[in-house]
Amino acid sequence: MITTDILIIGAGPTGLFTVFEAGLLKLKCHLIDALPQPGGQCSEIYPKKPIYDIPAYPEILAGDLTDKLLEQCKQFEPGFTLGERAETIDKQDDGTFIVTTNKGTKHHAPVVAIAGGLGSFEPRKPLIDNIIDYEDKGIEYIIKDPEFYRNKRVVIAGGGDSALDWSIFLSDVASEVTLIHRRNEFRGHLDSVEKVQELKNQGKIELITPAEVVGVHGNGKIEAVTIKKGEDSFQKECDHFVPLFGLSPKLGPIANWGLEIEKNAIKVNNALDYQTNIPGIFAIGDVNTYPGKLKLILCGFHEATLMCQAAYQIINPGKRYVLKYTTVSGVDGFDGTRKEAPKAVVKAIE
Repeated sequence: MITTDILIIGAGPTGLFTVFEAGLLKLKCHLIDALPQPGGQCSEIYPKKPIYDIPAYPEILAGDLTDKLLEQCKQFEPGFTLGERAETIDKQDDGTFIVTTNKGTKHHAPVVAIAGGLGSFEPRKPLIDNIIDYEDKGIEYIIKDPEFYRNKRVVIAGGGDSALDWSIFLSDVASEVTLIHRRNEFRGHLDSVEKVQELKNQGKIELITPAEVVGVHGNGKIEAVTIKKGEDSFQKECDHFVPLFGLSPKLGPIANWGLEIEKNAIKVNNALDYQTNIPGIFAIGDVNTYPGKLKLILCGFHEATLMCQAAYQIINPGKRYVLKYTTVSGVDGFDGTRKEAPKAVVKAIE
């Protein structure tokens, strides 16, 4: 059985930052994630997509953010159970928890932090009878690596930010980009819509609206799609068809843990410490909900910080912790390393 101080369900950005904040309090963390690598959506869904609202980074790729967070928490030696899904939770007589995965791996901890993002995802697929025959054979529902489409003919369907952003990005990568939407109006940001229109005028994107893809064709792999526009239908040759209609989030087995759920999110007490209705179980990041909730990575970082303070009190009842700024105290890693605060900074603060 794996034992730890804080068991974190989800190894996305919020879960990884929790390791660092817990480490400052000398608390050990272990993370469970159904994905085969850390990073959550940032590594699985859009590793090459830029993020613009991380403090101190005007722009950073989602995959690079994961790498930076792993580097930051490495000194606190987190444990990982990857490629396994947290299945059941059992509260023990002493108030601690045992979480068992779908593969039977057991984890024991006094505190559980659910940082599962929006949960597991299933792509929303277009209603095309034989679409399953071409999945991973030219049809992809998620773009992970833009280079995969280098010098290829790509048809993208969708009207949201993802469809717009990837059409813009791939216009400099693919040999041909066609964006299809069933309406003339798009749901994405205005600047993205204007950029697509500009690229259309430059001949770098073919924009077909209002229209939809109603058929896919090929011999072993996709070779063409059928597009319906008004009363007319026609085929367009392509190497890839990428329908970006969004992802349906599901909490999975966590929904059966007795937690208070509201609209596929876990209700927490944000006035205190983001604890759920079950003492000792917290929910942080996109997986939780409370009045005024914003689903932003930086909000997850804030929630993780306060959660760790509450976890310290559960694990060390009656013991007082004095908050010290890392600029003064430095950072002591579990591996014996120490990052000292610059003396000039310490003197200035003193």
